[in-house]
Amino acid sequence: MTHAVDLDEKPASIEQRVDAIQSLMQDHGMEPAPFIAEFKQGLESHWVPDNGARVVAKAWTDSAFKARLLANGKATVAELGLSMPPHHRHLVVLENTPTIHNVICCTLCSCTAFTIIGLPPDWYKDLEYRARIVRQSRTVLREMGLDLPEAVEVRVWDTTADTRYMVLPMQPAYSQGWSEDALAAIVSKDAMIGVARL
Repeated sequence: MTHAVDLDEKPASIEQRVDAIQSLMQDHGMEPAPFIAEFKQGLESHWVPDNGARVVAKAWTDSAFKARLLANGKATVAELGLSMPPHHRHLVVLENTPTIHNVICCTLCSCTAFTIIGLPPDWYKDLEYRARIVRQSRTVLREMGLDLPEAVEVRVWDTTADTRYMVLPMQPAYSQGWSEDALAAIVSKDAMIGVARL
């Protein structure tokens, strides 16, 4: 049996799709509301860029922590009480240097280490960013306001099913000697993605 398809019909809005899924779940005896409330609280209270900023500040002030972080990111962020979902089997922390600049992307969708650096920004999810950052990384970074010298090598890292990345930005010279709290306050999500320097 075939069904006629109206090519002019607009797809349902996100809100309509969510309502339909919730209704279907309720019809089958499931209660999505508590899960949604818990997930929303995680988004707003727990999965924030402040987590990653704390990690960066600790790495800048504690060389032993930094060495562990670069060797095994997931285990080391756990030392600060930060967790990652089970399917995020690895957290690879990429250190920026005066000659190497790292940037992350997810060419398939928009995956990030969201419990550490927060949810991805809208531009990170955009197909144009995801495609162009791999092929034209220096140009894309320049368009986003980061004009790197030609002598700096740009390395692009693409998230996989079980591996998430986070950039460890270079500590600004002016911030030497600051407390961890003061350092964390200057670390941005963009810097941990690699599209900005501090």
